[in-house]
Amino acid sequence: MQEFAPPLTFSTLVTALRSAGCVFAEDEAELLLSAAADPAGLASLLERRVSGLPLEHVLGWAEFCGLRIAVDPGVFVPRRRTEFLVQQAAALAPGRAVVVDLCCGSGALGRALASSLREVELHAADVEPAAVRCARRNVGGLGTVYEGDLFEPLPPSLRGRVDVLLANVPYVPTDDVELLPAEARVHEPRVALDGGGDGLDVMRRVVAEAADWLAPGGSLLVETSERQAARARETVGSTGLAARVVVSEELYATVVVGTRPR
Repeated sequence: MQEFAPPLTFSTLVTALRSAGCVFAEDEAELLLSAAADPAGLASLLERRVSGLPLEHVLGWAEFCGLRIAVDPGVFVPRRRTEFLVQQAAALAPGRAVVVDLCCGSGALGRALASSLREVELHAADVEPAAVRCARRNVGGLGTVYEGDLFEPLPPSLRGRVDVLLANVPYVPTDDVELLPAEARVHEPRVALDGGGDGLDVMRRVVAEAADWLAPGGSLLVETSERQAARARETVGSTGLAARVVVSEELYATVVVGTRPR
């Protein structure tokens, strides 16, 4: 690991970050400066960042839907494009919504959606213990976070009651995982990235059970890629859900929505 001796100036930070390949070096330098308690701490933060650790893991948080979400090392970092999924979910949620956030990671999606609704019953789950610990801090008193595989740890009493089912499942095809940037490939759990042969394996497992958990008129929302959208929509529709694809060109985001008929 490269070592930097304090004191460090803004210019020095920018130069070091840019040399390490950080595209938004100026913005990152400002964030590191604001996060450091002292010059030695700043040097430590810079060393970790230029070594390849994701900025969010260095800072300990990520901005998502205007919220500061705690993100621990080894936990999937919420992407800005996924804010589009939360926006779509908020538009579908009833006045008092029962929300489930599967593959919740840091709990960012559930926390953001719950924060935008007047009244919510929130449940979230993830198979990764580190993610569950992080999500419990982020969700706090807004809901309950369970550890387990997909629907398995959820209370049976939720069956047929879920108004909004968020499932930010992994959707990178197995052969493409090694092509991801090192920040994701090295520092985020593979289970949060690898979606199987065509990237849709985990989504299929969610879709297979979703209708049993959704309330009449309730909706499943999953993020996918543009090239997978048609197949994902077909898969969601094959279970009797009314499926559609919504796209945000601004955020480069693609979401498949499946709604249980009333």
